[in-house]
Amino acid sequence: MEMVDLGTVSLSRLVYGMWRLGDDRDTSPAHVQAKVESCLDQGITTFDQADIYGGYTAEAILGAALKAAPQLRDRMQIVTKCDIVAPVGRYADRRVKYYDTTAAHIAASVEASLRDLGTDRIDLLLIHRPDPLMDHFETGEALDALVASGKVRAVGVSNFRPWDFSLLQSAMETDLATNQIELSLSAHEAFTNGDLAFLQENEIAPMAWSPLGGGRLLAESGAPLREALQRIAGEQGVEWSSVAVAWLLRHPARVIPVLGTNSLERIARISDACRVEMDRQTWFELYTHALGHEVP
Repeated sequence: MEMVDLGTVSLSRLVYGMWRLGDDRDTSPAHVQAKVESCLDQGITTFDQADIYGGYTAEAILGAALKAAPQLRDRMQIVTKCDIVAPVGRYADRRVKYYDTTAAHIAASVEASLRDLGTDRIDLLLIHRPDPLMDHFETGEALDALVASGKVRAVGVSNFRPWDFSLLQSAMETDLATNQIELSLSAHEAFTNGDLAFLQENEIAPMAWSPLGGGRLLAESGAPLREALQRIAGEQGVEWSSVAVAWLLRHPARVIPVLGTNSLERIARISDACRVEMDRQTWFELYTHALGHEVP
């Protein structure tokens, strides 16, 4: 599995997303360990978390598995996120969902993540959503301090537009390592709205959340795209989902897809996307179907 260098940390080209970890009927340490080991066997060494996942429970579920099998931690890169405060779990007393990028909240969130994960460092910390009330000087200083402390190896953002990214970066000494954005055949605006161009210009590899459209890609995208994905998958001996992920991998921006499933059978096939051949005409065939019309 290719590793993508983000500066102070490298991520596997495919990432296992854990946003649904708490939704599984079996959240036992042994079952979670089986998921992690299946990924590692394929060279998928990066695992994507967020404090809010599972109503602020998913990090602790992973932490319990790592406590039971501590030898796994040094084979992994753990990505997590902070700044969303929702009235559930540890924040059940809040009356509204909001974002908090203050230094105090970021520091407290990191301490909670370290405790729940049972680890002494986070490999990559992302600001989860742009905060309209962000003081970029305060937020930037807080992120720099976390890197300097060794509690966080690298920092980045998620769902930021280029101007949000530039604003925060302008107040920091540490380079922001990535921007995790929604990107798929059903959410392809970043290819033309400047988001990917900005990251390419600055030599920043983007992470892509929901690369299969949250599992709705085939259902919502119409027959031509569905038929093309299934035809190409049949020709190459993989599932349609591998073709959809390979479509992202083909882009020169070095997109890092984040894939989440609780099925051990599907987890075992995640890396199939890396063996799909995707020439330029095939890429544009899928893009044309995703757009619903021929390119200009």
